[in-house]
Amino acid sequence: MRTFLLAEKTCQHSAMKHPKQNKRPPQTHPSALAVPSYHRILVKHGLIEKTLSIPDAYEVFLKVGADPEVQKLRRKVARGNKMKHVPALYLPTAMALQGMTKQELEALKLRIEEKRV
Repeated sequence: MRTFLLAEKTCQHSAMKHPKQNKRPPQTHPSALAVPSYHRILVKHGLIEKTLSIPDAYEVFLKVGADPEVQKLRRKVARGNKMKHVPALYLPTAMALQGMTKQELEALKLRIEEKRV
């Protein structure tokens, strides 16, 4: 005579801890969090040096956003596309810069430097 022990077994799956659920996401370097997104965006595209002060970087970011070529590209940016770690406020400008060629970025950099002087 066979007896089935299935009813006596408890499901241990819920008692098991999954290692992926308990791990924290990798932390970014604390100094990276101290730098605003607009500063990182401008550094990434080579429009400013990493050492530029945050107020100066914001001033440059405003000039970049006011540039007619960037504004034209911002209008073309698809609204559905998102970039990780970029706040919505800076997203259109970041995506416009990402869509520019190296030559366009260099020309933009020259236009911004002319405005700074």
